[in-house]
Amino acid sequence: MNAELKDIVRGCSIASDEGRVRFGEVVATLSAAGVERYHADLVRAEKTYYLPDGTSEVVPNAEITAAPAHQFSASAVAQTIKAIQAGTIDYRTFCERVVSAGCVAYVVSIVGRRAVYYGRTGDSHVEWFPGAT
Repeated sequence: MNAELKDIVRGCSIASDEGRVRFGEVVATLSAAGVERYHADLVRAEKTYYLPDGTSEVVPNAEITAAPAHQFSASAVAQTIKAIQAGTIDYRTFCERVVSAGCVAYVVSIVGRRAVYYGRTGDSHVEWFPGAT
């Protein structure tokens, strides 16, 4: 991954953590830069961004203070997604709430137009991008 692209993915991570951008803006920026997908590890507080050629960049994120619940609640994750889509919570609050709902990580497939949220045991919730289905 070249230096310009590294700056883009780091910038997206920082802007998300600081609440300066919304998910749609991040996806548009990453898509335009050629990023195929990213993995957000909420426990390790890092995102890994992937290009189609297999190269990747790991970017540290702000720590989540909540401990992941042992049981995954797909309905609580879905409710939290709706809240951030409506603009009633910011990204940091979103992360705290999905972790409290048992989510340990999520994968955003830009080319697949969906995000998959999952818990400790592999239980998951798939959220399609608005208008993708």
